[in-house]
Amino acid sequence: MRNILITVMMLIVVALLFTSIINNGSTGMRKNIETHGTKANTDITALQP
Repeated sequence: MRNILITVMMLIVVALLFTSIINNGSTGMRKNIETHGTKANTDITALQP
């Protein structure tokens, strides 16, 4: 029973860490990657042959 409780608590902590690091609105990793991707797309489209 104790092992199950520890496992569930660890899963909750991992989920909270994921939410705070990856999906954190305007400062999260997802937003950072999206911003850099948009800038890269703009730079690539602006290239002249």
